[in-house]
Amino acid sequence: MLSRKLFTVGPVNVEQEVLQAMTKPMITHRSKEYKALHQAISEKMKKALDTDMDILMVSGSASVFLEGMIRNGVRSKTLGLTNGSFGDRAIEIAELNGKTVEKVRADWGKAIRADHIKGKVKNDIEAVHWVSNESSTGVLSDSIEIAEEVRRQNPDSLIFVDAVTSAFAVDLNLKALNADAIVFGTQKALALPPGLAMMAVSKRLLEKAKTIPDRGFYTDLLKVKKQNDENYALTTPPVSLMYALDFQLDRMLSEGMQARYRRHKEMADIVEEWAGRKLHGTFPEKGFRSNTISVLNRGVLDFDKFHSSLKSKGYEISNGYGDVKEKTFRIGHMGDTTPAGVKQLLSVMDEILEEKA
Repeated sequence: MLSRKLFTVGPVNVEQEVLQAMTKPMITHRSKEYKALHQAISEKMKKALDTDMDILMVSGSASVFLEGMIRNGVRSKTLGLTNGSFGDRAIEIAELNGKTVEKVRADWGKAIRADHIKGKVKNDIEAVHWVSNESSTGVLSDSIEIAEEVRRQNPDSLIFVDAVTSAFAVDLNLKALNADAIVFGTQKALALPPGLAMMAVSKRLLEKAKTIPDRGFYTDLLKVKKQNDENYALTTPPVSLMYALDFQLDRMLSEGMQARYRRHKEMADIVEEWAGRKLHGTFPEKGFRSNTISVLNRGVLDFDKFHSSLKSKGYEISNGYGDVKEKTFRIGHMGDTTPAGVKQLLSVMDEILEEKA
């Protein structure tokens, strides 16, 4: 099988030493060894994210907790903010779970701002949810600004943030954000294989969950929390993946989180500068660009042919997504990707553009 270096939106490239960490001997998930592993991961993750919030973990993609936050925190009505495909997905999840969703839509390529929700967080809005870093458009909204506006209008409304492509790559400043659910997974900036969903959860959401019927089983945060307090999982966890997560958290803490955040910004700067010189710039509005996913305007570029050539040279990026699929493409630069690696990718892309010129 041909091996390619992934500069995709996710799953992302996983370093060999991280994969190797998964080869430790198997243990049962009811053993003392597992409890020690679970506890170590929780403590390191809190340190990395600079939070005292409980960190819950279940097998699956982050979507399981996007559903879980709705099922545990909302009896009837939410306010869903969207500026792309994944904001739309969160709204769909809420509606498929029988909730009424008031919708606020920002233009694709634009950030969600406090002004978008002026006068909209009414007393019957139980939760407001949005995506911090919209993967389809490469827009990083200011979640703290949005959260503060939510609290100004309705302090009782819960705050739910999809941080799937921002956590561990952007300083979310969780203490200032003061959200009730921050959801992420292993296959993005943590640079691990997919398979483990995580949520930083507030005491306020857990208290609300006690009053909500029909929380399900797998998505019942109270069940997950009860097991988590004993350093156990609700159901059989991906132990091998957790070995790699524990190893990866050590690497991240050794690098230093602020250094990690600076590295991600540097990679985004490199791609943005290249896109301005070689193509038609990047899609997001200025000042709200993602540091993990660059969404480039493709212009007249035949992306399928270009990408085939790129893959033949051992690299893979991502197509556009959703409503802007045909006019953009995406380069993922998150996790263990380095500025040097990004420059190497762009040099290969230069070669292909010159060949086709």
